[in-house]
Amino acid sequence: MMMKATKAERGRFMLSCFFFIVFLCVLASINEARFHGLLKFGFSRYCAPANGSSEFNTDNSVSTNSSSDEIRILIGILTLPDQYLRRNFLRLIYGTQPPVEGAKIDVKFVFCNLTKEDQKVLVALEIMRYDDIMILDCKENMNKGKTLTFFSSLPELFNDTEAQGPYPPYHYIMKLDDDTYLRLNSFVESLKPLPREDLYYGYVIPCRSMDPFKHYMSGMGYLVSWDIAEWIRASDIPKKQFEGPEDKVFGEWLRDGHRGKNRYNAKWSMYNFPEPPTTCTHELWPETIAVHLLKTQEKWIRTLNYFNHTQNLKPSKLYHIP
Repeated sequence: MMMKATKAERGRFMLSCFFFIVFLCVLASINEARFHGLLKFGFSRYCAPANGSSEFNTDNSVSTNSSSDEIRILIGILTLPDQYLRRNFLRLIYGTQPPVEGAKIDVKFVFCNLTKEDQKVLVALEIMRYDDIMILDCKENMNKGKTLTFFSSLPELFNDTEAQGPYPPYHYIMKLDDDTYLRLNSFVESLKPLPREDLYYGYVIPCRSMDPFKHYMSGMGYLVSWDIAEWIRASDIPKKQFEGPEDKVFGEWLRDGHRGKNRYNAKWSMYNFPEPPTTCTHELWPETIAVHLLKTQEKWIRTLNYFNHTQNLKPSKLYHIP
């Protein structure tokens, strides 16, 4: 015969059930937190970019999860709208270089407004496929303000106050010729010990000079820190004098504005192709950062062969390249 539970016993039973339910809720909460932690770890461990700690980007965005120690570099290759084959070739050159540890590098092709119907279609296809083109609001020119338009446009294009991205969006901006071969690993290694503000970097002109404060950097490729791009946009000095040899005029802006107090002469790791021999050239050597004046395919091939650019080609049954 079953005995009827007393009121006190029923109360104790209900209280025990209540505490048991609370315990289960707390346990589920802890397990959920652990699960999300494990999930987050799994994504960060196994879903990182395929090229390792560095990124070679062809979009116009700057990663918001980049490390504070990571060097962010924008390389603007000044070229012409009709240079389709050259752009595709350079995409191969920069897209096949090994990952650069500790750096995020964006390479963009820079030219002025399109003027022909075929350009509007073909360039639009490139943008749809690669998203690595900047079209400046200017008339195409060599020495009449294109460089000014490029540098002065950057703060407006990339300083997005609404986005929660890093500041500055890039530590450095490089203007590069489309006949220059830039070796990204060597380039970044040379930048790591340098200041990230008020920096002017390149190959000092004239050829015999080694003093980066005396003249200016060659147009083959020079780099400045982000704060100098902001100064170019805000200052009246560049606006008053922007016509003439662009690299020389650029150096005069910095001189007149007392900018670029930190300077780095990358000579002789940057140099012209050794043929024909001049005072601006020497033979190709391993410590190279950049080789300029690669005006022909033969010169490109000789340079790429010297640096064994295709050494990372994976073996496959689908091809045989001796």
